[in-house]
Amino acid sequence: MMSDSEPARRYRFGAFEADASTGELRRQGIRIKLHAQPFQVLLMLLERPGEVLSREEISRALWSDGTFVDYDHGVNSAVNRIREALGDAANNPRFVETLARRGYRFVAPVETIANNVEPDSSRAPQPPSPLTDSEPESGNGILASPDDLPKTSPAVVHTLFLLLQLMYLGFYVGALTNLPEIEELLSTLPRSTLIVYGLICSAAILIPARAFVFCAALFRAPGIRAKFLKIWPWLLVADVLWALSPFLLLHHISIGLALACMALLVYSPFAQRALILMGAGRQTSEHAAVPR
Repeated sequence: MMSDSEPARRYRFGAFEADASTGELRRQGIRIKLHAQPFQVLLMLLERPGEVLSREEISRALWSDGTFVDYDHGVNSAVNRIREALGDAANNPRFVETLARRGYRFVAPVETIANNVEPDSSRAPQPPSPLTDSEPESGNGILASPDDLPKTSPAVVHTLFLLLQLMYLGFYVGALTNLPEIEELLSTLPRSTLIVYGLICSAAILIPARAFVFCAALFRAPGIRAKFLKIWPWLLVADVLWALSPFLLLHHISIGLALACMALLVYSPFAQRALILMGAGRQTSEHAAVPR
């Protein structure tokens, strides 16, 4: 750790900043609760980005000689608290990587700033955190990035994501079940037969696609986030077209209600993307045994 003669430093990485002098972790200026021991481990990682810190090295820094403690559990707990604070995951790390039987490594770029020195605005900006598992860029300036989204219970985002997949499966199966009624409703439109055939083909393609996404998220398959982001542009086109599906129910609902439902369905693909970035389908310590 730093000697007393060294100035206290701040470490900037992604949207986060850790201040060694105050013991505070902040995200875009908002303080994030992190207890003293996990913060100390975070500082050790930030002081040596890209280097492997062994579990024994971390335990010696946290507990003095002669202190009886289950250091395996203690180090695991400290690293898990860090990941929770950063919105990180052991199986798909953006910040803290686990190396089996070796230790931990901080993998994101780190900018070090002395507390008594203003950051140099002329410096070239740090490159973005490396994406793992061939994960595509998640934002392009218009769409939300992971840093733009709130930190929410993984169980909540996971459940909402699964319910949206079931909703779409219900649309497809319902449309195929009520084809005679839909054919009658569309019969007044030009090329109604082509529209019905297009509906049948798209439903037949999208049912297995949605079943794949649902099962991958349900069982928290490794790499689900990267896979979903790759197919999301195609699902976006399909979901926007299927946002018209409430109009297939005009025999049962008013045109005003159909318009309202359509507006909500246009937003649905963007909600799914946000939920997957917030951690839907991501493995947790309860669902995956991650090598330590």
